[in-house]
Amino acid sequence: MISSVTSYLYSKLGSNSSLLPLMVKDVANSVGLTAGSYVTGKNVESQDRFIDEFGTEAIWIGGIPFFKGLTNFTAYKLLGIDPNFDVRNFKNKEILAMSIEKAPTKEIAESIKKAVANEKLVKNLALGKFAFATGGAIAAYTGLTKYRQNYRLKKAKEEIAEKNKHNNANYKTSQKLELKPAFKDVKLQKGKDISFNGGLQEFMFNPAKNMMLLDGAITEERLRNSESKQEFINYTIKEAGTWTFMYFAGDMIKNYLEKKALNKKQPTPIALDSRIIESPHLKEAFRLGTIKQSLDDYAQKCPETASDVDIYKFIHENPDNFIVKMGKKSKLIATIKSNDDITNAKIDTRAYLDINEFKKLKDDISMLYEKAPKDNIDDYLKNVIKTKRISVIKNLGTCIGALGVGVPLLMIAMRYILPNNKEYKVMEKAKNETNNTIVTA
Repeated sequence: MISSVTSYLYSKLGSNSSLLPLMVKDVANSVGLTAGSYVTGKNVESQDRFIDEFGTEAIWIGGIPFFKGLTNFTAYKLLGIDPNFDVRNFKNKEILAMSIEKAPTKEIAESIKKAVANEKLVKNLALGKFAFATGGAIAAYTGLTKYRQNYRLKKAKEEIAEKNKHNNANYKTSQKLELKPAFKDVKLQKGKDISFNGGLQEFMFNPAKNMMLLDGAITEERLRNSESKQEFINYTIKEAGTWTFMYFAGDMIKNYLEKKALNKKQPTPIALDSRIIESPHLKEAFRLGTIKQSLDDYAQKCPETASDVDIYKFIHENPDNFIVKMGKKSKLIATIKSNDDITNAKIDTRAYLDINEFKKLKDDISMLYEKAPKDNIDDYLKNVIKTKRISVIKNLGTCIGALGVGVPLLMIAMRYILPNNKEYKVMEKAKNETNNTIVTA
């Protein structure tokens, strides 16, 4: 049980499309920035940063799933469409027909038939759910921004007023806050419309890229509505760090570490999912020789000229094949919930089965087999597991260090390096407005 949980965590933390590594990085970044804001601005600035970072994180993590779930329970239920049917299945009509034939239950077959009969509606629903969920999360963040800007100025004035009390000054503060963003006229270029059959699908069905789209809107909102040059500079540093180490550096580091592992004296392929690398099925497949049998069987039945339909059929008709079993193990092949083992687990044909990803899985398993020594397989697999874990930790650790320490330190440094930038500008604004409304006794 413990080993399965461990392999699951390493699998998610090492995945480019998983939300878990993004969440871990974002928490580190939020903690570091909040601590840095306390160093430069004490309570008011750190409270503002806390609301901004952790409030944004709550919207960022929970907003899109909430609005998608709301759509499933309203529009989809009202129209009688199965929300588990993936519209990408429409791309290949032969595979779509086979998904009905190979459906694990009569109910699933009927739900696919209904989707096929209402293709345009199903596509529009999917696109509408994506737009509603992303737009709803963006609107929630916009509301948070307005609340935060008013709250922080109010707290700043309260702190100043408290100091004035100790100085025996009578005071009042203006109730109306007129906030004029320093960069209100900055117009960030909007992206061009993307066709439904093109790159938009990547954002619709890849959770990490869906978050990237939301982050793009958050970045635009933050920069456009910055209330001072100081805030604009802070957000520029933060957002640059976020985009670099949240989305792009991870892939580059992962690819570098995988290539480095292959160039060792004993080549160590670590591209496979951790749930496969750490699975007892892998060791057993080497011991029994089924890994070679499975690769040979695939090569015979699905040669280079095999079509996607041929491979899809192979997956359904060869549940004992090690490649197919590992596809289920890594969730590349979706299965319906049951107590069956991975061999007998029934494939959920409503889900999209990416044939290119399956072929990559076959290639990675083949690489692992080809690089294995003729003896000491146990030591070889232990080294693969160890190297994989270290690579995941190094990758995540590098990004966490940059986001949780490097970016906050750079923001603190800018407060002292740039002229007229040391004092927290919200506090400065609050002082000016309070001083202008003080009534002398």
